[in-house]
Amino acid sequence: MIEMAILGAGHWGPNLIRNFQNPPASRVAWVVDKDPNRLEQVKRRYPDVRLGRAPDEAFADPAVDAVVVATPTSTHFELARAALCAGKHVLVEKPLATRAAEALELDRLATERGRILMVGHVFVFNGAVQWVKQYLASGELGRIYYISMVRTNLGPIRTDVNAAWDLAAHDVSILNYWLDAEAEWVSARTGCWINDGIADVMFATLGFRDQTLANIHVSWLNPRKAREVTVAGSRRMLTFDDMNLSEPIRVYDKQVTETRTTPGYVDTFASFRASIRDGDITIPRVAGGEPLLRECDHFVQCVAEGRPPMTGGQSGAAVVRTLEAMDRSAQHDGQAEAVCRG
Repeated sequence: MIEMAILGAGHWGPNLIRNFQNPPASRVAWVVDKDPNRLEQVKRRYPDVRLGRAPDEAFADPAVDAVVVATPTSTHFELARAALCAGKHVLVEKPLATRAAEALELDRLATERGRILMVGHVFVFNGAVQWVKQYLASGELGRIYYISMVRTNLGPIRTDVNAAWDLAAHDVSILNYWLDAEAEWVSARTGCWINDGIADVMFATLGFRDQTLANIHVSWLNPRKAREVTVAGSRRMLTFDDMNLSEPIRVYDKQVTETRTTPGYVDTFASFRASIRDGDITIPRVAGGEPLLRECDHFVQCVAEGRPPMTGGQSGAAVVRTLEAMDRSAQHDGQAEAVCRG
């Protein structure tokens, strides 16, 4: 059984504790948090778990096999590095670090120590996202023209990172996973209204190889919670609505052909609507279940079997590189910035 130490019992930590408290595969041995009230809540729910205010004791415990870092983003690098140096396998919540150089340093250290380093890009473990990945690989959509992504809600408003690092990190990880590539350039504009210097909204355009474009809109200042994606291909198109748990994906048998035709005479609204619809709409069956549970199970399996994770250090660094480019572009009024490989 893999013995776990969870660092951070705040917004996301309780979900990680719940999923890793999963004998006989894994067990939570430690929970560490600076807030004694949070620790008291953990104690009431899990009386056998050891509690701490600082991570050093958990790092020093030889029974601990792996550490999960679910603390503020600014602390990810130092805590993950300390855990790797202590010989632990590490799962870090997204983003892996605040700088690509730090992310690559963690990846190098994990390789040298022979430890698993994984990033919590949870949407890669979403059944609908995985279905789209397979569908794109099949070529059924044809050439991908563009991908449009919207991720909005009213809060929670953060002060440690901006909306791009909080929300767009999900969409960048999905794009890189679907396209098997990183963006080559980024153009982004942001708006700051609630806290000075911290963007509450971002509109970004990303350019990929083969002239594929992606557009990301993220905001925590929106009256409606939305997680919507449109993928336009040369043969078909699809939509992914993560808020629709029963039917998240629709595939549209629509395309623009090279054949130029002259439309017939249309003089009623009904015939106009009929004239622009082409092909069927298919709603595929996709795997259900909790993506976070899949992510946690995957990490435990990687630790137990010594195999590389789907979202390892290199993929985590790739997401950070794109987020850095977004920040640079926003600082230069939307000027296109190259995504720097290093």
